[in-house]
Amino acid sequence: MFVRSAPRILILPGWQNSGPDHWQTRWERVYGYQRVEQHDWMRPLRGDWIAQLEEVLLASDNPAVLVAHSLGCIQVAAWAAHSRNTGRVRAALLVAPPDVERDDLRQQLPGWAPVAQQALPFCSIVVASSDDPFGAFDRAAERARQWRSALLAIGARGHINADSGLGDWPEGHLLLQDLLKEP
Repeated sequence: MFVRSAPRILILPGWQNSGPDHWQTRWERVYGYQRVEQHDWMRPLRGDWIAQLEEVLLASDNPAVLVAHSLGCIQVAAWAAHSRNTGRVRAALLVAPPDVERDDLRQQLPGWAPVAQQALPFCSIVVASSDDPFGAFDRAAERARQWRSALLAIGARGHINADSGLGDWPEGHLLLQDLLKEP
């Protein structure tokens, strides 16, 4: 078990990474959070992404809080289903999980379906939009139930990315601060 210390905040972007105007990138700049870099953002391989997360988590004895967007949410679930190091994670903010089991996304992102359905062994919140083009709200709600995550509906905010006009997304950062207070 780890001594209670300030957790590292790890940013887990989705497919194609998070660009300069994405709230994840802004949080990195403003708060100094650490992005988990991937070898190939354009052709993501689930095993590679899981291994990279594991490597970053094992590089420090400090616990982590994961801040995942889109495919990063599916990465967290897949990693948690297979890792023996889930105790290194205190919590996860899972924003806009895509429906990678949908035919069009399954073709664009081969190897990511089926999605791990096991309950996450740490506190988590799924944040979902009612008009996300990459996943219907009811699918995000189903994921939240399977992962035993709290679910927060934020209305019509698209894919909850730079195109959503969120800027630094202060509401999301408040959610992260609430997660950091969890025991």
